[in-house]
Parts: sequence; C-alpha cells; structure tokens
Amino acid sequence: MNKIKTIKIFNINFIDAKYNDVKSLLDKGGLLVTPSGPGLASIKNDIKYHTSLKNADIVLFDSGYLCLLLRIIKNIKVKKFSGPLFLKKFLSNLKQKNRKKIFLVDPSKDESDTNKKYFKTLNINQIYQYVSPIYKKGKIYDTKLLNRINKIKPKYIIINLGGNVQEVLGYYLKKNLNYKPSIICTGAAISYFTKKQATIPDFLDKIYLGWLVRCLFNPLKFIPRYLSAIKLFFIFISAKNSIKTRKINKILF
Repeated sequence: MNKIKTIKIFNINFIDAKYNDVKSLLDKGGLLVTPSGPGLASIKNDIKYHTSLKNADIVLFDSGYLCLLLRIIKNIKVKKFSGPLFLKKFLSNLKQKNRKKIFLVDPSKDESDTNKKYFKTLNINQIYQYVSPIYKKGKIYDTKLLNRINKIKPKYIIINLGGNVQEVLGYYLKKNLNYKPSIICTGAAISYFTKKQATIPDFLDKIYLGWLVRCLFNPLKFIPRYLSAIKLFFIFISAKNSIKTRKINKILF
C-alpha cells in the first residue's frame, strides 16, 4: 500500500518518508521546512515561526534530538532526514532530469556569488537570485521579492536563510504568491557544499552527530545554539500525550 507515515507533534505534521516520496509531494507545490532542534525549542516564544511550521506542507525530521526523544520516550521510530541530505539529493536529481526554473533567496551578495558558482559546477545555469534584506524577527513583508517571483514564476524557490526567518518568509510567499511553486527552506544546507561551513559526512548525519561537526567548526556560534535546544526536552514532555501517528495514502496527501 502506498502510504506515508505522519507524526503530529506540537501541532506540526512531520512526515517520515523516503526521498522519492518527499520529492513527489514537493512537485505538487507547497512549503517544505526542516526545523532544527534549537528552532523547535523556540516555538513557545516565537509564535510566527511556530505558525509557519504548522502551515507547512512538508515537515522533515531534520532534528536528530527530536528523533531520539520520540524513540526513547514514545517508542516511535522515525528516520532522520536532514536539510543538507534532502538538498544534496534534490540538486543531484536536477542534474539528471529536465530542469525547471530555480530561484534562490540568499543572505548576502558574497553567498549569492558563491552559490551561483556552485550551481555552475552542477551544470545548472538557469537560476535566478535575490539577496534578501535583513528581516526583522516576525515581521517579514517583502513586496519586491513577491513581485519578482510572480513575474518569473520559478518552479522551485530555495530559501538559504537562517532558521526561524526562512520559514516565516516561506509561509509569507506561500500565502501571497499568485501561483503554487515548491518552496524549499533548507537554510544553511547549501553552505556545506560551497565550503562556507564544515562538510558533514553522510554517516555522521545519519547517527545524529552533525551538530558535533558544526560545534568543532565554529564553537562560538554553534555551542550556545545547541545548548538552547535542551528546552526541547521539556516542551516534548509537556506534549507527549498529544502526539499522533497515522498513515495516509500518497495520492491523498
């Protein structure tokens, strides 16, 4: 039976699925997000971010911490599917098949230039780029971006901004665009491929140790960030009795 397992946690519908299933869902259009442990730990204080996750069409288990909590406390086994792993497979897939228009939202001119060079190494030349302004937390309103995307109408929009901002921007686009593209929020994932951040080997990612590589690469930035994720344990405990698991036919998803 062609079914996809969904787990509802914190009123967010996560999916536990393989890449091909995720890609099939994404190609219908909608918002894909990959919330991290530190991001999920902030949902009580960041209502805009939480609202964006609740209204996403595809939510992947990027957080190994959340996967462990589900297994240890609720005996629910799910497979971690990180943003970098998804993006790696997605871009590889684009290389092999007919390409659609791709639109990148980048955090700076420097990273925009770096990302453009990286896409050229993949032999993907038809991309459009936008360097975002510094959005105020929870207050994202960008008509310039909205109008440009409506004019170009790319099939895929990849948002390469930080967590808690990219999801809110993605939801803003989903609500306000005049068509239904595939909006991909994988944040800094692309920087692992452009060497802006330390590359995380797939085997370490699969055993939930990607955070360790990041901390070793930039301890001042990532150690405080991952320490903040401790709060997720208490949020999970308070919500554990409301967690729901079900399987849905792919064609109905």
